[in-house]
Amino acid sequence: MFVLVLIGVPVVEVFVFIEVGRAIGWLLAVVLLLGTSVLGAWLLRIQGRSAIGRVSLAVSEHRAPGRAAIDGALGFLGGALLVVPGFVTDVLGALLLFPPTRTLTRRWISRRYAGRVMSFAATAGRFASRDRGVRPADVESTAIDDDPDQLGR
Repeated sequence: MFVLVLIGVPVVEVFVFIEVGRAIGWLLAVVLLLGTSVLGAWLLRIQGRSAIGRVSLAVSEHRAPGRAAIDGALGFLGGALLVVPGFVTDVLGALLLFPPTRTLTRRWISRRYAGRVMSFAATAGRFASRDRGVRPADVESTAIDDDPDQLGR
């Protein structure tokens, strides 16, 4: 499947570029590709910063950062697809930058991979230690500063 995508995507991109070049002119097609690449680089920077901000906000508010992280990754992927030259990847990248299509994609990813994540967590839990020789953590924080008065000197 990966090899098919690796070969198929460039072939489709070249075919679409030739057709767009015939329709609007070669020079305009090249300028359009360069323009979307520059726009993609700019949006990539903005989406990256925005994603980090949303994940940080979710963590600081003690919410699960999963939704914010997936949204950020999809926005970042959208910007990266705009940087890649080609009209098909530009359309896919632009779709990932719109919030409604990003929400639909996030829901699809969550549904598709939720079972796998839960299965992995259940499997990993079986191999976790079950208090066999494990000392409890120091939760009361009994450590002291290095102060000579407190050390009795």
